Amino acid sequence: MNLLTLFIILNAVNVIIQTVKSLLTIKGGKLLASTANAIAYGFYTIVIVYMVCELPLMQKVLIIGTCNFVGVFVVKLIEEKLQKTKLWKIEVTIPTEESDKLILDCEKCDIPYNYIDINKYFIFNFYCNTKEETTHVKKLLKEYKAKYFVSESRKTF
Repeated sequence: MNLLTLFIILNAVNVIIQTVKSLLTIKGGKLLASTANAIAYGFYTIVIVYMVCELPLMQKVLIIGTCNFVGVFVVKLIEEKLQKTKLWKIEVTIPTEESDKLILDCEKCDIPYNYIDINKYFIFNFYCNTKEETTHVKKLLKEYKAKYFVSESRKTF
């Protein structure tokens, strides 16, 4: 295998390993994060040795930059595809006089919700399972100039 091809492969693999390591360090447990770090830095030692090879500097710069762009993009794309859909709760406060209209709009949209009448205001709770539902609720709330906050479900056990 020639030096250029080997350099490209080593850098592509390194970027993927380093990106996965970063994700696992943040989202993984202690054992998984420490294992990923050990593998990543062990492999990086090989890349460092090849970093001083006979290839021209600008060629190395272009290869490393391209490998980083493509590698991180691919890993993040895979991460998004593997990510489970989370339940988002959007809690909204609107004046009582606007509540009937919002209830009608909610029925048309078929988005799960409930509400509480607290005299001067209504508190609506929307439960969105998809990005589309969340986007739709957000657009709907712009019409009402509603005050709201959003929270995501957490894995508790």
